[in-house]
Amino acid sequence: MKPTDSAAPAPRLRRLVVPALPAAFTVLAALTLLTGVIWTLGERRALFPSGTVGWSLAVLTGIIVGHLVALGRDRWWGGTGSGAALALAVVLLYGWMPAVLVSLSVVVLVGAARRHRWRQAVLHGAVDLLGVGAAALGSAALGSTATVRRPWHPEVWDLSVLPQVVAAAACYLLVTRGLLWCTLLPRGGGLPTVTRTALTRQMLVGVALFGIAPLIAVTADHAPLLLPFYAVPLIALDSTLWIARARAEEQLRDPLTGLPNRQWLLERTWSALDEAERIEARCALVLIDLDRFRSVNDTLGHLAGDRLLLQIADRLRDALPRGAEAARLGGDEFAVLLPTADSLTSAQRVARNLVATLGSPLDLDGLTLVLEASAGVAVFPDHALDAEGLLRRADVAMYQAKRDRSGVEVYEARRDGNTPDRLGLLGDLRRALDAGDVELHYQPKVGFDGQVAGLEALVRWVHPDRGRVPPDEFIAIAETSGLMPRLTEYVLETALAQVARWRAMGLEVPVAVNVSPRDVHSPGFAGAVAARLARHRVPPGALQLEITEHVLLEDPQRAADTLAGLTGHGVKMSLDDFGTGYSSLVHLRRLPVSELKIDRSFVARLAVDNEDAEIVRCTLDLAHSLGLLVVAEGVEDDETWERLRDLGCDAVQGWLVAAAMPPDETTAWLRARGKSGWHRESETAALAAEKAADRPSGQVLN
Repeated sequence: MKPTDSAAPAPRLRRLVVPALPAAFTVLAALTLLTGVIWTLGERRALFPSGTVGWSLAVLTGIIVGHLVALGRDRWWGGTGSGAALALAVVLLYGWMPAVLVSLSVVVLVGAARRHRWRQAVLHGAVDLLGVGAAALGSAALGSTATVRRPWHPEVWDLSVLPQVVAAAACYLLVTRGLLWCTLLPRGGGLPTVTRTALTRQMLVGVALFGIAPLIAVTADHAPLLLPFYAVPLIALDSTLWIARARAEEQLRDPLTGLPNRQWLLERTWSALDEAERIEARCALVLIDLDRFRSVNDTLGHLAGDRLLLQIADRLRDALPRGAEAARLGGDEFAVLLPTADSLTSAQRVARNLVATLGSPLDLDGLTLVLEASAGVAVFPDHALDAEGLLRRADVAMYQAKRDRSGVEVYEARRDGNTPDRLGLLGDLRRALDAGDVELHYQPKVGFDGQVAGLEALVRWVHPDRGRVPPDEFIAIAETSGLMPRLTEYVLETALAQVARWRAMGLEVPVAVNVSPRDVHSPGFAGAVAARLARHRVPPGALQLEITEHVLLEDPQRAADTLAGLTGHGVKMSLDDFGTGYSSLVHLRRLPVSELKIDRSFVARLAVDNEDAEIVRCTLDLAHSLGLLVVAEGVEDDETWERLRDLGCDAVQGWLVAAAMPPDETTAWLRARGKSGWHRESETAALAAEKAADRPSGQVLN
């Protein structure tokens, strides 16, 4: 999904403006500081008070800095409450420049002690400097311009000083919180939870500023030696803010594994997308789900399942590539964020490595368990431009991997039934089924003796606005929604009605209908098919259902019961697309089929590829040894016909025989060949004429 032209300028503007804000604030703060220093020195004024007051303020500042350094590397995020209170008190008493020195001492020195966060220190120092300047202006607006030489000494510390304190504190808070808000606001339109909590809690600093800052000012005015004792309430203020932030971080952690949770993942993904957009790189999200983990809980209990999840989380952490971050979304679902990805292929490679790692044997109380995993990959900007969209599309790809048993899938829009365009197409398909606007075309299968072996019913839909919609597109939409049973019901009803009409004309030919695994797993499906046969008075032998081996992958027992019920009613079964999935002797033994169809991907290169020819030969030998008939799909030339006949194939289907035709054309075709059978020589000439006339392809698409 790509952005439209009209939406393109906004991301570009965002990419230019957002990273420029911290730099702009820093430059503005540096110029302001330089101007203030030059002006103060030019006026031969002191930068900081001397004597007892100056030393007491310096000691108090040093205690606060030491406390913040002692908090530890991970307990400081750049802002403080103690520094703000102390700076506000100093700006009230001695003006802007001394307050700036106090603020910079707290923020910059603590930031320097954490070298990996020096950018945060510079940003917070710049913001604090501008906030102190705003507080000085707010105080000046009420007529007080304090300096080191002429401090602010109210005659009486009563309610008359409250407006000046409130003005200075309000200006400081509004400027500092506003600038940080603009700087930290991500593209998603909301602040990350931890940052939002920190800013919200720091708004409470305002209350502390109103209470503590005037007290510090009064003490500095009357008893400066007592100033260091304010370290106790100021440190308590910082500790309160840190506890609030720690609790916010706990809300972003999974309590079992300690991994970040879904909310953290979305917020972190937004940040990664901003950075990827800025440097014009890719960002990938991998969603991982453990296959059949529920059976572990059901068999061994939830406590054992929790211990297993802990092992999975540890493996995931150890297997992460450099820079990648993992999260647990809930249950047995995990996610891995790749902030930078070289390409779709590299993201897919990482996903395969993670799936392989999680699939290694696990030990649980002496019991060795092997859990398989499925992963879906979505990449920015190829598949989505926002965090929620990237997560949803990785989820779509993951479920596709689970359905196909392929391990890892990259998101494909054509297989996603949840895009606005495809949702619209789904609604149109539903209305077309209700109105009977979906058609069935029929493609013949013939034996090498020229006799018609049957017909396959193929769905065709001409959309009133889009024109002909490819079957693989709208059938995929139906399969990923709840519409597939309705589509199968429509096809069965239409096909059986047509079979009944043909039988009334004396044309007795079996018709094959494709059914999906979802149909086979639907309760009562076998009985519903038998009821339709009875209603149309069509013998069960006139209907053949084509299935794939996927019917056994989700619920083998229910699928086996349904298939046994269908064959018990006399309905014949055909195994479609043989060789393209998880074909095995076990599946062939468990499926009650009488016919096997070799996929066109092997037939197409039969005459030129020895490996494909050997696969077809082995398939024919295997099927015949099991008493199955074999039909080859996609036969389009005489050479392939000859090779299949020599190999002993029973019947063929494809352009060489006939394209898929509407009912009227199929009727005429059946009548023309009812007595004399099908002759390849005459049909080859007819096919050449059709191709010359650019007749639409009759390729089989299920």
